[in-house]
Parts: sequence; C-alpha cells; structure tokens
Amino acid sequence: MTTTETPSTLQRILDYSSRADPYPLYAELRRTPVARQEDGSYVVSTYREITDLLHNPHLSSDTRNLSHPTAGAEEQTTPAFINLDPPAHDRLRRMAMRHFGPPHTPGLVTGMEDDLTGIVGSLIDDLAGKEQIDLVDDFAYPFPVTVICRLLGVPHEDEPRFHLWVDDVVNAIDYNPKTDPKEKLEKGIHARNELRRYLGGLVDQRHGRPGGEDLLARLANDDGPDGRMTDEEIVATANLLLIAGHETTVNLITNGMLTLLRHPQVLQRLRHEPDLVVPLTEELLRYEPPVHIIPWRAAYSDITVADTVIPKGSRIMLMLASGSRDPNRFHEPDRFDPDRRDNQHLGFGSGIHLCFGGPLARRETQIALTELARRLDRPRLVADPPPYRRSPVLRGPPAHRAGRRLLARQSQVARMLMPSPRSLRPNTKNRAARTATLCCAAQSRQLRRMLLARSPMTR
Repeated sequence: MTTTETPSTLQRILDYSSRADPYPLYAELRRTPVARQEDGSYVVSTYREITDLLHNPHLSSDTRNLSHPTAGAEEQTTPAFINLDPPAHDRLRRMAMRHFGPPHTPGLVTGMEDDLTGIVGSLIDDLAGKEQIDLVDDFAYPFPVTVICRLLGVPHEDEPRFHLWVDDVVNAIDYNPKTDPKEKLEKGIHARNELRRYLGGLVDQRHGRPGGEDLLARLANDDGPDGRMTDEEIVATANLLLIAGHETTVNLITNGMLTLLRHPQVLQRLRHEPDLVVPLTEELLRYEPPVHIIPWRAAYSDITVADTVIPKGSRIMLMLASGSRDPNRFHEPDRFDPDRRDNQHLGFGSGIHLCFGGPLARRETQIALTELARRLDRPRLVADPPPYRRSPVLRGPPAHRAGRRLLARQSQVARMLMPSPRSLRPNTKNRAARTATLCCAAQSRQLRRMLLARSPMTR
C-alpha cells in the first residue's frame, strides 16, 4: 500500500474537469487497489476487492459506525434501509420487497409493461414538430418520475415539485465542506425535509385503506411476518425509491443513448434486433454505469483487504465504475460489447445492498432505448462530449429546468424523427434543419452540447 500520488488522482477524479471521461484516472487508481488518503479514509478501486467488501459483514452502511460522520448525517432521523445494517436493514428490506418485487410480488414489473410502454410512447409523441429535443428534460427525466409517482400514488399535478426536491437532495449527496458553499448542503437538507413532510401526508391518507393499489397504501396497511412499518419508515423507504430509483434510471437511459450514438453500428443492430436490448443494458451498466462511486462505508472492526489493514471506524470509498472496468476481471474492459459474456458488473452494486429497484430500472431502460432506436431515424452526435452534472457519484448529463435553458447553436445536419404509428406525422415543409439538443444545457453555462439534429427528410 502507498499513499504517494493516489490522493491527487482521486482529487482529479472528483474534479468536474474529469467528469466527461474519468476512466483513464480510474486506471491510475487501480495501480493501488486499496489506497489510504490524507484524511485517513480509504479508496478501493479494483473489482475483486470491491466485491469482497460488499459481501463482508464487517462493512457498515450506518453512519454511526464512522469515526467521523459525514456532513449532514445527523439530519437523518429515520434513515432508509440502504443506510442501515442487519438485522434492521434485512427486516425493512423484506417488508418493502413484499410489495415491490420477488418473491412475494414477482409480477410487479411485468405487470407494468403496458404502462411503461405507454408513457414512453407518449413522451416520444410529444417530440413531434419540435425544433429542439432535450433528451434529459423531455424524456429521460419525466419518464421514471412518472413511473415512481404512479407506484407511490402521487397526484400527477404534484410531480413538478418532486423535480425540484430531487434536484436539491441529489446535489447535496457529494457535498464537500472544503470546496462547496454551505448553501448546497442546506438546500439539500431543506428539500429532504419538505419531501418527508409531503410523503408523510400521503401516508396519513392511506391508513385504513387496506385495498389501496399504490405502494404507500400497501405498506401503511401491511401486517406481514415482520409486522408493520412505522410511518417514518414508510416515508424513508418511499424517499429512497423516489430519489435513488429515479436518478439512476435517468442516468442509465441518457448514458445509454449517448453510448449508442457513439456506436451507430450497435444502434442499427438494436433497431433490427430488439432482443439485443437485454444484454445491451447489462453492458451499459458495466461500461457507462449510472452510479460511479459509493462515497462512504464504515469499517465495523479492523478489515484486511489486499494486504492492507483498514482500521475500525474508517471511511471507505468504493469506486464501482472503476471495478467494472478492471482488466483483471473483464476482457477488453474499455470496449463496449453488448455480446459480452459473464458480465457480472457492479452497476447496481452487490451484496445485501444490491439495488432493490434494479429490475424496474432495467425494464424502464430496455423499453426506453428500444423505442428511441425504433422511432428516431438516423440520429447523430453534433457535439461530443455533452455537459455533465457536477456529481462524480451519480454521473450523467444534468437535468435542466425551464427558465434556465441556454440556446444551442444551429447546424445544417439533415436528420429527423421517424413518424410513429400513432400520432407523429412526417414534416413535408422544405425548411432549413435546426439542431435539437439531446442533453440539457451545461451548468457551466458553456454551449458544449450533445445534439440530436432534426430536419425535413420528406419533401
């Protein structure tokens, strides 16, 4: 184990200038699989060591086991089960899974197939006639939040409020007291509290309605083998599903479309081989994952990893995206290969904290990419790379709100949307092509963008 230069490599990874392509820096980091940082924390970057730790019962997800708790940890009065250890974690996860997936509700995701396809089709229909297409704002962002709000029973008119709350909570996830303004943390805490209050009101309304179809009603009236969740536990679980499930799916869809546009031969295959989307999505989870870093775990006791002793109470950072590009585990890891075999990636983590919304996120992404590939005729990148969100943890192009949109430069590239069988109509007017942005405007206020061009093809 060494400490030379590794902290500077980590800092370069965390720096926004590396967001577009952190992978060469991950390769540097893997030279020292377990590296102690100047602040006493440890960074783990190789597949075997990350996997071993995720299955190690001496690794804790509870902030109370950190010698120096992370900023904002004291605000979590009732943490979600992702931030708990067994047996509390196991009990709450079992109770949530009784209504969210296998083994008790194995048909949940497949039962939503028509709804998912309908939402995707409607969002693509809404792109008809637009001169500018923002894949994040117009498609990838509203899709999963609509799905999750339906699962929870959130009224449609309240969805815009969730966008704002989710933005502020996610922006505060990687808060650094040394470099970030305190306002960033305060906005995150405020949004988290507002979200809790709102969800608490919905849970209140569900009591005494055992026949309710939404997830909140089922959790509020469930008397299963593990008893019933408290209202605070239900809110924490819903909060987790809304934020973690939504953000990872947005990134997976957006990074997925970006990757397909960079590999047009794969995009063409997907159009003609829709079944390819299943292994393709797994490869995206390895190659361009939505979650790059687990920013902290705690050592219950002294842990030995790769001949390095990590002391009890130490903070451990797990570089999931680096592990999924480890050449000691994956053949040609920097090559995007949807036909890859034995693809046990770390895209949804591993062990007892394996993403419990993974099956839904997978299916959402599969439907989204299949329909985008089918209904977009010869899309191409005009500018690459796109802008990225600030967070190195949840990596992807950022969502952008109305009123803050930057105008994209125009370009003369002949591409258009393919008419849909339902409502899209071919554009027969002979007018100059205008670009359509595939991602949102850069937070850095620069006009570096990934563009999806659109112009009349039928005259």
